[in-house]
Amino acid sequence: MPDVQEPRTIVADLGRYLEDFTVGDVYEHRPGRTITEADNIQFSLLTMNRHPMHCDHAFAEKSEFGKPLVNSGLTLAMVLGMTVDDVSYKSVANLGWKEIKLVAPVFPGDTIYARSKVLDVRESKKRPTQGIVTTYTEGYKADGTVFVTFERASLVPKRGHGIGD
Repeated sequence: MPDVQEPRTIVADLGRYLEDFTVGDVYEHRPGRTITEADNIQFSLLTMNRHPMHCDHAFAEKSEFGKPLVNSGLTLAMVLGMTVDDVSYKSVANLGWKEIKLVAPVFPGDTIYARSKVLDVRESKKRPTQGIVTTYTEGYKADGTVFVTFERASLVPKRGHGIGD
C-alpha cells in the first residue's frame, strides 16, 4: 500500500521582494485584455470624460481615425493593472510615474498587452527594510504596436519585511 500523505495547503504567492528584481529583466505581463466599446463608454462616464471621440460614432467618423478612440486614461489604467502581479503586488507604495507617453491610438476591439523592464533597484536610504524599484513599461496591441510607455517607481519590501510576512 502506498504511503498516504496529509493534504497540503498551497497559498498563491504573487509579486516580488526587492531581492528578486534584477536590472535588465523584462516581464511579459499576462493575461492580455480585449477592450470593448462598453469598457470605453463606462470608463469615460465614470471619470466624467464626455469627449465625443469616445462615445459618439457620428462625431468620430469625421476625425482622422474614422471611428471612436479608447479613452487613454482607460488604456493607461489597464496597462498599469497588468503590471501589478509582476512588479508591485508586494509593494508598500507606488511612488509615481513619469514620462507617460501616448504614442498610438487604441480602438474598441483591440487586444492589449504589457511588458516591463527593470531599470533600477536600490535600497532605500531612509527605510532599511525596503527599496525602490524603477521600471519602464510598454503597452502594446496584439499586432505589436506600442501605444503607451511610462516609467514607474515602487517602494518594495525586502524578503521577510512585507505586509503580512
